[in-house]
Amino acid sequence: MKKNLEKTYNPHDIEERLYDKWINKKYFHAEVDRSKKPFTIVMPPPNITGKLHMGHALDNTMQDILIRYKRMKGFNALWIPGTDHASISTEVKVIDQLKKEGIDKEELGREGFLKRTWQWKEEYGGTITSQLRKLGSSCDWDRERFTMDEGCSKAVEDVFIKLHDKGLIYKGSRIVNWCPLCKTSISDAEVEHEEQEGHFWHIKYPIAGEEGKFVEIATTRPETLLGDSAVAVHPEDERYQNIIGKNVILPLVNREIPVVADSYVDKEFGTGVVKITPAHDPNDFEVGKRHNLPEINVMNDDATINDKGGKYAGMDRYVARKAMVKDLEDLGLLVKVEKHVHNVGTHDRCGTTVEPFIKPQWFVKMDELIKPAVESVKNGDIKLIPERMDKTFYNWTDNIRDWCISRQLWWGHRIPAYYCDKCGEVVVKAGGAAEVCPKCGCDKYESDQFQATGGNFAKIFDVQNKKFITISCRDCGYTELYKSKGGLNILDFLIQ
Repeated sequence: MKKNLEKTYNPHDIEERLYDKWINKKYFHAEVDRSKKPFTIVMPPPNITGKLHMGHALDNTMQDILIRYKRMKGFNALWIPGTDHASISTEVKVIDQLKKEGIDKEELGREGFLKRTWQWKEEYGGTITSQLRKLGSSCDWDRERFTMDEGCSKAVEDVFIKLHDKGLIYKGSRIVNWCPLCKTSISDAEVEHEEQEGHFWHIKYPIAGEEGKFVEIATTRPETLLGDSAVAVHPEDERYQNIIGKNVILPLVNREIPVVADSYVDKEFGTGVVKITPAHDPNDFEVGKRHNLPEINVMNDDATINDKGGKYAGMDRYVARKAMVKDLEDLGLLVKVEKHVHNVGTHDRCGTTVEPFIKPQWFVKMDELIKPAVESVKNGDIKLIPERMDKTFYNWTDNIRDWCISRQLWWGHRIPAYYCDKCGEVVVKAGGAAEVCPKCGCDKYESDQFQATGGNFAKIFDVQNKKFITISCRDCGYTELYKSKGGLNILDFLIQ
């Protein structure tokens, strides 16, 4: 009996059956074959934050075209699939899901939260894999990886230790992008700059010892005034030569701060006088280093004013801004307010306005690592198209900053760093800390930056015969108990 073909193509009747045949017959599986030239693509792993979109479809289709072409040309072709744990992004998604259920992350506890996150991974990681299969992706699924698989985690740990031993990874206090909602540092790549309507507040700073004399500064963030360490003028600005080296009185705080000369100041912009707040601005941070200025952090991790803020302590940064502006006006120190549209950094995952903070974090030294790439472009081994992009590339590499790789999160790779409770010695090693400090012999280690319940850093200590460790919140006293091996403590940071 003659069978007629369907007039309309029905992919469900054909594609799934055909793809299953390809997979079962190992058509996309690759083994080492030295008789063939290898060609490998490692799939940029999609984040497990949801489902694939059209951008993923396009990107993976292009990869599929390349790998199939090379396979047909006789190459030993391998396309490795995988998914990314996406630490911050996934935490935000899981927290949002918990909120819809009326569950608080801190009340759930670390272990409970991680259990829910792994459940999220199984659901959405599985969805992503299913979508990639529906696209007909010719991946070697026998080699599928997740970035928090044991092997991947071990690789992260090994590379961290190697770079640390070479002096290319260090812990230090520098300006970082801080998200007050997620309460973690984030990278420059995770900051989106958007135009927002704001204001320029023009404020008078009295010159110390000179009755009735002032300098006028203009700022978009009057709340950071509390942490000012100096005001700066351009060394060639004739208007201010007579005040360089003098002191001004910081309004509302009544603290004397110096007037410094620095070429960072644009004498043509605004009044030509700028406030320097090293703890809350990356440019001011560099100026502060050049002039040995104190770094005064005036905010808590949730962007409320800390105890250095006097009467404004405990206020949200924007509430404090309104109160301070009102007080400046009452004191006759507010000259004028101008409307001003400027770029404001926001966290790309939660939309919160980022606060620059000085924080102790782990950094990668980029100067040494970037040199091979720079040399490769200069000698022609790498060609940028179009050629005018060379200038953009060099501008980026010449101004690159050390990369902050640590995050204050529960979900992610742990940094293998331990701290001696007695002498502060930092021990970086695989497999957990040594049973005793190699410097002083103390057997108590603590993690100084692990974020625990209550939104505060936890104190970690040994109990009984070092079979357990406890984590206690300094705010509410909530305590969790964890098993420990050989008296080792949990690690302090999660690595991005």
